[in-house]
Amino acid sequence: MKRFTFLAVLGLGPIALLGFGPLSAARASVSSPLDHLLPLVGEWEGTNGSGASVKLTYTLVSNGSALMERMQPANEPEMITMYTVEGDHLRVTHYCSAGNQPEMESAAITGKAHKFSFSLTSLKGLKTPEEGHMTNLVLTMVDKDHLMQEWTFLENGKKSTEVFKYARRN
Repeated sequence: MKRFTFLAVLGLGPIALLGFGPLSAARASVSSPLDHLLPLVGEWEGTNGSGASVKLTYTLVSNGSALMERMQPANEPEMITMYTVEGDHLRVTHYCSAGNQPEMESAAITGKAHKFSFSLTSLKGLKTPEEGHMTNLVLTMVDKDHLMQEWTFLENGKKSTEVFKYARRN
C-alpha cells in the first residue's frame, strides 16, 4: 500500500507542474510582450509624412508566436515587418524594399505599454556601409483606432525620420 501511495504521488508531481498546482496560477498571470500588440490585428489606412496613402495589415501568424505587418505604400513596393518575442523584449525584423533586413529590439516590456521604441541590433543584406537602411522604429498605439509609426532611415551618414499616421479600417 505504501508503495502504491508513493508511486501515485510521484506520478502526480509532474502533472502539478504542468498546470494543476500553484505554478499554473503564476504562469497564467504572466503575459507575453507580444500580447501588447495584439490589438493591432486587422487593417489600417493612413498617410506618410508627405501625405501619400499607406495601408497596413497586421496578422497573427506561426501559431500566435509572431505578428506580421504588411505595409503597402502607394506607388512603392510592399514591405513586411515581423514582431516576435525575445525574453522580455519585442524584436522586429523589417524586410525592407531597399533589399536589406534590419533587426531591432525594444527595451524590456514591463507593465501595460502603448509606446514601443525599437533600436537597431543587427543588419543583414547590406551591400555597402553607405546603403540606406532603417535604424529605429517608434510605434505608438494612440488609442484602439489610431496608430502612429516613426521610422528612422540612415543613408550616406544622414538620418531622416518619417512619421506615418493610421486609423483602423475594420
